[in-house]
Amino acid sequence: MRQNTACSSLPPSPPPSQVALLRQRRFAPFFWTQFAGAANDNLFKFAFTVLVTYQLSVSWLPTAQAGLVIGALFILPFLLFSATSGQLADKYPKTSLIRLVKDLEIAIMLLAAWGFFASQVPLLLGCVFLMGLHSTLFGPVKYAYLPQVLSERELTGGNGMIEMGTFVAILLGNVAGGLLVALPGIGHTAVALACLGLALLGRISAQMVPVLPATTPQLHINWNPFTETWRNLQLARQQVVVFRSLLGISWMWFFGAVFLANFPAFAKEVLHGNEQVASLLLVVFSVGVGVGSLLCEKFSHRHVEIGLVPVGAIGMTVFAIDLYLATRSLPLQAAFITQPAHWRVLADLLLVSLFVGLYSVPMYALIQLRSAPTHRARIIAANNILNALFMIASSLIVGLLLDRGWSIPQIFLLLGLANAVVSFHIFMLVPEYVLRFIAWVLSRLIYRFRVVGDEHIPITGPAVLVANHVSFVDAVLLMAASPRPIRFIMDHRIFKVPVLGWIFRLAKCIPIAPHHEDPQAYERAFDTAQQVLAEGDVLGIFPEGGITGDGQVQPFKGGV
Repeated sequence: MRQNTACSSLPPSPPPSQVALLRQRRFAPFFWTQFAGAANDNLFKFAFTVLVTYQLSVSWLPTAQAGLVIGALFILPFLLFSATSGQLADKYPKTSLIRLVKDLEIAIMLLAAWGFFASQVPLLLGCVFLMGLHSTLFGPVKYAYLPQVLSERELTGGNGMIEMGTFVAILLGNVAGGLLVALPGIGHTAVALACLGLALLGRISAQMVPVLPATTPQLHINWNPFTETWRNLQLARQQVVVFRSLLGISWMWFFGAVFLANFPAFAKEVLHGNEQVASLLLVVFSVGVGVGSLLCEKFSHRHVEIGLVPVGAIGMTVFAIDLYLATRSLPLQAAFITQPAHWRVLADLLLVSLFVGLYSVPMYALIQLRSAPTHRARIIAANNILNALFMIASSLIVGLLLDRGWSIPQIFLLLGLANAVVSFHIFMLVPEYVLRFIAWVLSRLIYRFRVVGDEHIPITGPAVLVANHVSFVDAVLLMAASPRPIRFIMDHRIFKVPVLGWIFRLAKCIPIAPHHEDPQAYERAFDTAQQVLAEGDVLGIFPEGGITGDGQVQPFKGGV
């Protein structure tokens, strides 16, 4: 079956692929700026953690608590300053803020270099807090920048590249930090120079980022972080789909933080491996997230396809549970890489992280697309606040479970089951995720489906989509073809069809009956349709009044 939207004789050229974006000035300098910043954050933090864990003895900072203290200091600015950074990103040109943040990073790394040379742990702890501030200021700019330079059809691919780049940068930063600080005699100097070098490279890239106008230059800054945080959360709650997506992303960070924080202990206590095994787990997880992020563009056909979010949620649950099952029959002492049981663990971990990428990228793209440009950075700031709270909660909850005697595999099992419950709750609150998932499955796995001319569907504003009618699944396939939700006017009798009726009620389709049969239902349908258009949404109509018997377009009924 083939479903087409309206076509033009000379269709516009398709947008560049996500990899091709790296050759364009509107994207490439920004990509490398954020890549250098993420790598520097993690190189500095990991090198400092190794320093206070293995090389320096600090009585007031116990070795067992060093990683926790450094992580908490880095996250603290997200709670304190995200609300302010969101306002700044809406009020001022984003390019100017990017360059200012990179200047700040150079100054911080100069302080950190002195801290490494002089082994000044208090100064380095202060630099951890300042690098957290650096990331806090950059966060809203990072995700609010993309919708200003990318079209709707490029947004998923652009976000996939950013997510992939971020996790690769985290991986490389951690590996480089561990290797450099361990160099005999010159480790501290090597780390200081590497951090300063990355900061300078980020600043050079930032200078090439195109200049963009401010989205809300008249905004009055509220410097009270507590009242502004509450205001940002209330602002996000005004759009139900956006706010539920913020919660979904925050849950993803909760989920991922549990894995990342427990890799060292999991490698040592469960897999009976050494530090190299812990590093291998981090590599596998980072690669999986990167691959999943890049696959989003291919699976979404270059649209913001939130139907991938349930796919990601299902995969996260299935393979988190299987990871628990895989740990029940591990050899006690053996070369890690030679054991099939260990390969199953690595495969589960790779697939968990791959589905994390499929889960998160469409949600980020949806938030960027659906948020008003004048408030977008503040919405993203609210997301950063929620992310920080969820990650702190994950540390506290997992710490409590470990104290109560839970094993790490049992925590992974609980996390997989909790993911199923949380995801189901979010999808029931926002049925659009379920509808897009059903449409995605039908259009990608069951029907042969090709879309032509979908660029003619407007990205914003009211529109009426008029389609011919050849089967009962036409509405579902049109949902898959459209980048926006569609409210269909449909014959009231179809709502009595099993399964399809439930889907169409979930999609808030509008039942209509012939005027002579039910005048009130007829008038109510047109009143609802008028309201849909008044709210700026898309209305779908099958004007033939029934399914065609010969495949040809039948005469239109009145009503269009």
